[in-house]
Amino acid sequence: MARDRIIVGIDIGTTKTCTLVGELSGDGHLSITGYGIGPSQGMRRGMVVNIDEVTTAVMKATARAERLARCKIETAYVSIAGSHIASENSRGAVTFPPGAHEITPADVQRAVESARAMPLAADREIIHLVPRGFIVDGQDGVRDPVGMAGHRLEVEAHIVTGAVATIHNLIKCVHRAGIEVDDLVLQPLASAEAVLTDVERELGVVLVDIGGGTTDVAVFIQGSVWYTAVLPLGGNNITHDLAVGLRIPTEAAEELKLTHATVHPEELGQGGTVEVESFEPGVPQVVDRRQVAEIVLARVEEILEHVATEIRKSGYWGLIPAGIVLTGGTAELRGLPALAQRILGMPVRVGLPRGFDGLSDILSRPAFATSVGLVLWGAGNPVHARPPRRVPALGSGLAGVVRQLGRLLGAFAV
Repeated sequence: MARDRIIVGIDIGTTKTCTLVGELSGDGHLSITGYGIGPSQGMRRGMVVNIDEVTTAVMKATARAERLARCKIETAYVSIAGSHIASENSRGAVTFPPGAHEITPADVQRAVESARAMPLAADREIIHLVPRGFIVDGQDGVRDPVGMAGHRLEVEAHIVTGAVATIHNLIKCVHRAGIEVDDLVLQPLASAEAVLTDVERELGVVLVDIGGGTTDVAVFIQGSVWYTAVLPLGGNNITHDLAVGLRIPTEAAEELKLTHATVHPEELGQGGTVEVESFEPGVPQVVDRRQVAEIVLARVEEILEHVATEIRKSGYWGLIPAGIVLTGGTAELRGLPALAQRILGMPVRVGLPRGFDGLSDILSRPAFATSVGLVLWGAGNPVHARPPRRVPALGSGLAGVVRQLGRLLGAFAV
């Protein structure tokens, strides 16, 4: 009987750091047994700006998760985002000698590695190389070429890169917290594991993860990711606008956003008022709820317009009949799905994390999509049954390519 194994995900966001501990049973059943959540420090728009503060935030969140799960955390899957992220599609191919040739996993790996042979600046590193599909002797649409006969194997791949220095800084923070990195996972890819259905991925869908510092966009078509982007806008911009527009402390603006904000000021009529903390201790400030909604609406419209621009830029606007799945903390804003549907002109739903047991009353919220997705990412990758590997802070990124290949072939074996 296969032993249970522990899988840990650490989502280091701009506003919060969350550590989840998952236990995967031998029969594939995943339970979340521990969590630790705390405010993030030292992050700005998804990138490290203070190593000591980020390290401390990771240590605090991890310590809380360890106490609840009653285990020692040594390795983890870690989220990555930020405006330094870039992506593009590539194609690789290998040919075989004349005669009957049965394609092997090694052949697939060679094709994937050839797709990686693309011009890459010295300050860029490959984070993900995700095979989108294969072509065998001109026949496209092949999901698993292993075992097929052919003379030429091609692979279409989606490649995600990041700035070497930014990757190095993030890994350094986790290492200083006493934790090895199993893998770095782009936030929208992790979130997709938790909130998207297989039908949506196959038909064509866009995941929009609106976090505190960034809005992550990922387009999925025919079951695979075809386009990814990270926009430097998020929930913190809404908070900042409220603080400036209403002349209140940032903490009061955040609380106001979470408890009273809506994107439909017209539904409030006169709106009424609400008391919030002011800059003068003990003296509350009265703000107009309709004004709050108008400020929130203006910023959210801007974010959604940028999302629309990014989808058009991808070139896949007409290939996403399943529409938009919103997730991330800002997806909890009242009235957001209807507004997004009006601006984007396609079906919109809010994605809630699923696919796990335990602590669902706490974690089944859009704000925890990436955290849950990190654990699901680890649970779904057969490579991770082996001892965890240290992700190099600097280097060619080949280890990440091998992990992605293992993930793809493992999925075919299910």
